[in-house]
Amino acid sequence: MTGPDRSRPHGPVHDPTDAAHPAHDATGPAPGLAPAGRGSGLTHEEERAVEQALALVGGSSRRPSLRWEAPGEGPGGGPSSDPGDLTEALPEAPAPVGDRPGSRVRSSAPPPRPPLSWDRARATAARAGRAGPPATIRLPLDRALGHVLAEALDALTDLPSFDTSAMDGWAVAGPGPWAFGAGAGLLAGRGPATALPDGAAVRIATGARVPPDTTAVIRSEHAHADEAKGLLHARRPVVAGQDIRPRGQECRSGEQLVPAGTVVTPAVLGLAAAAGYDALPVVPRPRVDILVLGDELLASGLPHDGLIRDALGPMLGPWLRALGAEVSGPRRLGDDAEALREALTDSDADLIVTTGGTASGPVDHVHPVLDALGAELLVDGAAVRPGHPMLLARLPAPGQSRGAPDGPYLVGLPGNPLAAVSGLLTLAEPLLAGLAGRPAQDAYRALVHAEVHGHPHDTRLVPVVHRAGRAGGRDHVAPLRYNGPAMLRGIAAADGLAVVEPGGVRSGTEVEILDLPWAPATPWTEGCFT
Repeated sequence: MTGPDRSRPHGPVHDPTDAAHPAHDATGPAPGLAPAGRGSGLTHEEERAVEQALALVGGSSRRPSLRWEAPGEGPGGGPSSDPGDLTEALPEAPAPVGDRPGSRVRSSAPPPRPPLSWDRARATAARAGRAGPPATIRLPLDRALGHVLAEALDALTDLPSFDTSAMDGWAVAGPGPWAFGAGAGLLAGRGPATALPDGAAVRIATGARVPPDTTAVIRSEHAHADEAKGLLHARRPVVAGQDIRPRGQECRSGEQLVPAGTVVTPAVLGLAAAAGYDALPVVPRPRVDILVLGDELLASGLPHDGLIRDALGPMLGPWLRALGAEVSGPRRLGDDAEALREALTDSDADLIVTTGGTASGPVDHVHPVLDALGAELLVDGAAVRPGHPMLLARLPAPGQSRGAPDGPYLVGLPGNPLAAVSGLLTLAEPLLAGLAGRPAQDAYRALVHAEVHGHPHDTRLVPVVHRAGRAGGRDHVAPLRYNGPAMLRGIAAADGLAVVEPGGVRSGTEVEILDLPWAPATPWTEGCFT
């Protein structure tokens, strides 16, 4: 959506009252506060009044306590047998007062976690996508375009499978001049020809099978046929084997043509057909559902009366398809926790993408619903601007018990459009690459021709456009204006995002570049950009 970001940051602490007063129950003081009579400096009556006030404040917290599992620990806290656990270890911290022996309060919620750094959040999403072996299906050639090969493509025959003529001309044997007879000669697609005796010539078409014992093929423009005498003369010296494509010149049967993990392009389809394939083993495209949250969103018309157009619904489907996914039409749920819960449990997609609702405001339902469903939270916020309230979770599969997620992934995008783009490139793109069997985007760096201000602590993703160097200068990227979290004008003109480290960069500094799906993944050339 294009209005104010409904997904406010949800790092360790959001509510100032929560920051001052950690969660506690009504049976005793909050963790970290000294009980009455233990040096608090307050009378018993004053301490009791403070406890009652804090109980009211602590009881209003909306923050769910999603399950976190440290590497090396199973759901019950014991050793884990899964070496590929995707979550990260909690930092060591002293136990709250309420968890110490003799305390009247015992907290059951885990300590809040700081958001992951941008690169660690992206790496976590990539590991999640590669967590299980990819499935394999066989698709006919006319349906395999855009999929990823699940197996290497090996030649089923020699290419070419017999000696063929590379040109229209004459097949000749032995030294010239060569005698020839009348007739159309040898055409492509005909059966095997008889051997050609020395001193003989026969007309031959491109692609036709070369007769046995042929010395060379002479192009029509390099030969002179004396029809009266029935003799062929060469206008240029003849080299043995010229303009003949020998059997197996391109490949031999069993030779690998294309490795597994290759995206099936039109050229790959052509090569597969030439090598004898009718169907290809590919990884199925990940299926994605899009859930658009927010009561303030319009599907059509001009904004009015506090309502705004939904910018993410029209954008996300094509973007996700460009990342290799099969995408259903966006569903608009509004701010309805029960509708969100039903949509998540009814989905049979591999990935669910939600927009908005990832913070802890009064209508931000994503965290509470995930908690109620027993989801495993892999990324809860990333230290990146825009887009820091993004999240990545895994839901339980239908019929699974709580605490054993093996169902679809969920990427929660912030509601602001450019922040949502940041979440797409940080979490959805590497996750989908793994699920689809695609290779990860190659990281590369480019000069930036401008000073780019940075955030004091977080990474910034800034829309840029590539420019070719002038007068011998180096190619570079230029940052674009209109790069606020709610703006799409900058990203609409961009072909990449610059990864700006905390503190910013000076003009002439190299920065990492994330290509957009429709931008070239190879170095650019003059004339590709406007």
